[in-house]
Amino acid sequence: MSLSRWSCRCVPPLTATFALGAISCAVLAQTAPEVIITGSIAERAAAEAPFAINLVEREAFRSAGPMLNLSEAMARVPGLVVSNRSNYAQDLQISSRGFGARAGFGVRGIRLYSDGIPASGPDGQGQVSHYDIAGAQRVEVLRGPFSVLYGNSSGGVISLISAPARRAEFEVEGDVGSFGLHQLRVGVASPFGEGFDFRAGVSTMEIDGFRPQSSAQRTLGNLRLGWNGPADSVTLLVNELDQPAQDPLGLSREQFDADPYQTTPQALQFDTRKTTRQSQLGASWKHRFGDGALRESQLAVYSGQRAIRQYLAIAAGTQAPPRHGGGVIDFNRDYQGVEARLRWGWSQADLVLGATLDRQNDARRGFENFTGTGAAQVLGVLGRLRRDENNQATSRDLFAQGEWTPTAGLAASAGVRSGKVRLTAEDNFLSNGNDSGRLDFSYTNPVLGLRWTVAPGLNLHASAARGYESPTLGELAYRLDGAAGFNTTLKAQTSRQAELGAKWRSGALQADVAVFESRVADEIVIASNSGGRSSFQNAGRTLRRGAELSSRLQLAPAWRVALSATWLDATYLDAFKTCAGIPCTAPNLAVPAGSRLPGTQRNSGWAELAWKDAAWGEWGLEARGVGRTPVNDVNSDFAGGYGTASLRWSKGYALGGSGRRLELLLRVDNLFDRVYAGSLIVGDANGRFFEAGAPRNAMLALRLVGGL
Repeated sequence: MSLSRWSCRCVPPLTATFALGAISCAVLAQTAPEVIITGSIAERAAAEAPFAINLVEREAFRSAGPMLNLSEAMARVPGLVVSNRSNYAQDLQISSRGFGARAGFGVRGIRLYSDGIPASGPDGQGQVSHYDIAGAQRVEVLRGPFSVLYGNSSGGVISLISAPARRAEFEVEGDVGSFGLHQLRVGVASPFGEGFDFRAGVSTMEIDGFRPQSSAQRTLGNLRLGWNGPADSVTLLVNELDQPAQDPLGLSREQFDADPYQTTPQALQFDTRKTTRQSQLGASWKHRFGDGALRESQLAVYSGQRAIRQYLAIAAGTQAPPRHGGGVIDFNRDYQGVEARLRWGWSQADLVLGATLDRQNDARRGFENFTGTGAAQVLGVLGRLRRDENNQATSRDLFAQGEWTPTAGLAASAGVRSGKVRLTAEDNFLSNGNDSGRLDFSYTNPVLGLRWTVAPGLNLHASAARGYESPTLGELAYRLDGAAGFNTTLKAQTSRQAELGAKWRSGALQADVAVFESRVADEIVIASNSGGRSSFQNAGRTLRRGAELSSRLQLAPAWRVALSATWLDATYLDAFKTCAGIPCTAPNLAVPAGSRLPGTQRNSGWAELAWKDAAWGEWGLEARGVGRTPVNDVNSDFAGGYGTASLRWSKGYALGGSGRRLELLLRVDNLFDRVYAGSLIVGDANGRFFEAGAPRNAMLALRLVGGL
């Protein structure tokens, strides 16, 4: 096997040897872009996986925009919603088959990984602000039953995989665009002798935003060092993020209808803003054994720190009650993790066993967002201390997965992940009561899958699993009755998931179809939301069922078309009560059975038509449609459905005989200047649910690429 055609890279839990959340290096052919290792024990073609999985390759991101956010290219993945809030003080809104749709902040219900390092905490809350889109080789998206193999809070899995260094090269990129967008990015990669290689990149971005109080800056740096020997592979990963951003907040229905691009006055009054800083380090070691049954071992470790300070628009009078935590959030998080695994292989079977330990410790404080009183009062500044506690989340998991292939056309998979989650709080600010507490959760998630090749290029698959989602630290923080201590009445939600699908590969056509159903018990929902304090409850049973389609057709050498479509019915099966307003110490408003889950759309789709010519470059027309979306549990209002279109052009120019080239990308998004709500703040207590999508905007990217 020639090393000129093969390379080793670090692959996170969502990539094939990582079915159970391990970090690994896998040898993959450059000529096999559809090869995955997500959800499986060993690398395999995506068409042979017994589950729904989509890959978004590097080139898709490079043509989709400035490579700042996952939302730029993820509309092509059916069943997945990634909404850009056009607000860098808040993370992207991400949901998979309705899981995670209710999250008011951060990413909830989906496991996130970046080069094998979890971007989701042990309690299930996650963020993707540090994802290095420009350095990614691909992003893999696993949906459905097999995602339970990744542990707690797994309605789906999203994993970013950095590109390996296959040759000595550099790239310098400059972007300019609407709303004051400026970005500069520099990257370099090179293999060395004796098996060493490295890739490094740094970028800096500034944007004014299309709403007042929405400017942001971001500085991001990434370093990957690798070494591959005859029997061992070692990878070291370093990431650094610094992101200050203003927060324009959401708009009420009246405000949105009057001017969707305005900013609510409270945002200006309190100078709402957020600063995020993160540093992390990860390392993995893989050892390959000889020709015996024991094939390989892997060990991965990571550690990091994340610091956030956020100024909220909470009125001074609202903070008067003694138990209020203030209008400024300030916390410093230390997090660490380790995973070990062993893999055995025989002629018709494979087995992997492993264990993980993940831990986060948050030093969380709250301050008033004002100083002084009366005419001397100053808003939007750091005031008196109102909260001081240490929060900790720890998860310990054991996992096993086996695959059996009795014939070339039939394969069976089975796995189980069993774990314990401990959530604790130690209150150091006792003048307003003791909010300390501890809760333990445990689960065992089994999954079964079957893949059957019924004809050349046509595979059918079926899978079923039981899932588990514990409350997060934030969801346990406040009791509905206002008393001190954890919300001990809140239980974990469990799910039973099933999926049937087909994958067809025939010449220029590839198509994937899946139908699914998920029945959830004890769905976690908002009970009350007031003054920055959200309390949660279990609502009973919910049902998510739907169908997904993704396809791609090469019409001719110069023409291709791609599309994806999703139908999702996500409803409450049981009636329950929620709070009609504030103050509220007991739910008093009925939510009838049959109500739709907030934040979910019944219909959505994406399509692309592209034409490529050596002289004229590549032209692409993209269209996206989204159905209307309920804003809260009682479905009292909806964000209207919408459709948008984008036009792009890209071309590369060789610069003499140097081997260097200049790449240009020009995009116009929201081509027809459609007014729409691009995201929602689900269940907002002030009724400020709506966040406008960006009006018509353009960007130009210039990329200089060449060998070192």
